[in-house]
Amino acid sequence: MTGVKTNERPGIRAVLKHSGVSAYKAREVLDLIRGKDYQRASEILEYCDREVATVIGKVLHSAAANAFHNDGIDAEELFVSACFADEGATLKRWRPRARGRATRIRKRTCHVTVIVSRMAGEELNRRRARVVAEQADRRARRVAGARRQGRASAAAKGETSEVPAVDEQVLGIVAAGDTAETTDVEAAVEQALAGEEDEQADGDHDAAGDQDEQADGDHDAAGDEETSD
Repeated sequence: MTGVKTNERPGIRAVLKHSGVSAYKAREVLDLIRGKDYQRASEILEYCDREVATVIGKVLHSAAANAFHNDGIDAEELFVSACFADEGATLKRWRPRARGRATRIRKRTCHVTVIVSRMAGEELNRRRARVVAEQADRRARRVAGARRQGRASAAAKGETSEVPAVDEQVLGIVAAGDTAETTDVEAAVEQALAGEEDEQADGDHDAAGDQDEQADGDHDAAGDEETSD
């Protein structure tokens, strides 16, 4: 039993005809992105040192644009389900050689096809959960760095302040990001970050109260000095 024909494979495709490169060279780059998601495939083609990678990258972006324009599918939900290069017409040229002879030059061409498809529901949920977990991890690291900087500046000024540690709930979400549902992860991250903002607001309010008390003390001290005078 024969498999699915090349022109009958499901998905949204983009085709480049008569590309000025051999099919062998194009296939070496296409093997790098087959089965990868759109973002990862774009990164591979961007940093690939082969000249044909630029051409294949344009075909990949064209396929993603077709998916968005025709079917309304975002590029973040796509992956490269199939990609191949077929041999095109060969241009024959001649080059003069010694003793009146000539040598044939074959200029190969190929037809590049990239097919993208939408990810399955489970894979898409896992990908979204990983993205949310990475965002929470970056937020937690940024908050931890800001708090360390605050402790360092307070220590340099000779002040002692109790600064709460980073909420462990945010870091726990990162470890469970691969198995948790997207909605649960987003709700837990929002709850954890809201708690951090409330703690920071309470700290700012307490600091403002201390400044007001210090200002009242300075005002009373100035009044006592005027009374003594």
